[in-house]
Amino acid sequence: MNRTTKDALGILAQLALGGVSIVITSYLLPGVIVADLWTAIIVAALLALLNLTIKPLLIFLTIPITILTLGLFLLAINAILILIAAEIIHGFQVNSFWWALLFSLILSLINSLLGVSLGEASPPSRRQ
Repeated sequence: MNRTTKDALGILAQLALGGVSIVITSYLLPGVIVADLWTAIIVAALLALLNLTIKPLLIFLTIPITILTLGLFLLAINAILILIAAEIIHGFQVNSFWWALLFSLILSLINSLLGVSLGEASPPSRRQ
């Protein structure tokens, strides 16, 4: 299997893992609704895209408040990105900013636990 195929399979595996994490998190939080696993995978893909494109700009624009809050404002940025994804994707609903904030925290925890338990402690691009 060549490197391109391995990278593509790694990305698909990460999206599937993200989708499962989103479904699990939505079951834990009554303020977050995900229609089905496919919607969750789409949410995972959109969040990855938003984290890659918009998040760095938001972090740059909010450096002063992030410093003043000792980095806690980064949690608000994550919640805002989740709310943006909820506005874009039909079948993904987040009832408030606070649910988005809690969703972000629990999703990170579940992603970490699933990643470690499945042996994906480091991103695919860093593994040899």
